[in-house]
Amino acid sequence: MLHYIIIEYMKKVAIVTLTFNTAEDTINLLHSIKKINTHDIALDIIIVDNCSTEIFKLPDNLQYANIKLIRSEINTGFSGGNNIGIKEALKQKADYVLILNNDTIVDPEMIKNLLVVLESKSKIGVTTPKIYFAKGHEFHKDRYKENELGKVIWYAGGHTDWDNVMSIHRGIDEVDHGQYNTIEPVTFASGCCMLFKREVLEKVGLFDDRYFLYYEDADLNERIQRAGYKIYYVPTAKLVHVNAASTGGAGNGNVLHDYFLTRNKMLFGMTYAPLRTKIALIRESFRLLRTGRPFQKVAIQDYYLRRFNKGTFFEKREKLESSQ
Repeated sequence: MLHYIIIEYMKKVAIVTLTFNTAEDTINLLHSIKKINTHDIALDIIIVDNCSTEIFKLPDNLQYANIKLIRSEINTGFSGGNNIGIKEALKQKADYVLILNNDTIVDPEMIKNLLVVLESKSKIGVTTPKIYFAKGHEFHKDRYKENELGKVIWYAGGHTDWDNVMSIHRGIDEVDHGQYNTIEPVTFASGCCMLFKREVLEKVGLFDDRYFLYYEDADLNERIQRAGYKIYYVPTAKLVHVNAASTGGAGNGNVLHDYFLTRNKMLFGMTYAPLRTKIALIRESFRLLRTGRPFQKVAIQDYYLRRFNKGTFFEKREKLESSQ
């Protein structure tokens, strides 16, 4: 008589998150990860300390075996920092890689719900959740009733607006009343939270280091879809986002936003946009050279001189600060 031993396969998921002078956010995220439903999931956590001023250290109550902390001695940006973590995840033989902003709080069922959809069709390469503003961190919190705070949508699916070369978050600033509760394909998943099949990263590659910060997720989304994979929005998977904690807050009123958004819009648009949009981008770049804010002008100059990654941003910001 033959006896069969059935070994249940555990799907290995690696969470990759960056920390950059935001230790408290990272620790809050890790506490939420401890509550994740890990049935049928072998979960690894990879934290990349992207050259924080004070070296990030795990507190004693979060010292457990499946966390790996990697310190980068230079700030490699969102693209480079995530690439460090993704390479480590692939090295550890992860079946799936979840990139996750450290200023987020994970719902216990999020990964399970993302995986169900990701595994449902061979051509689904990425899944992404419904994302809410953290309570009190809404862009326009004064417009909401007290019982609506915490239910305001940050992302409920998205697409690329090719006329303006912008990534659009559907539902942003809307109170969630179930209006975006359909599992469906989208053309833009925010780098705040994306769950990848391993094969997608192996075929398409990682983030393009030329971007450093901003538009790197749009670029990867575009490459994934051009390789024949679909991106799916999964509203039953939920995430809370504090929003822009490591870049000086939301909005575009600082020099970091001026530089990287301006330069990388040019890089992304001139790579993928239709011809009429490229012509409009070139015209806009000439206008910014004449009348833009100082770091918008620097950004355009660096784009045309092919100065990517950090470009000249940090050295010119340092000169600006030392002269004030």
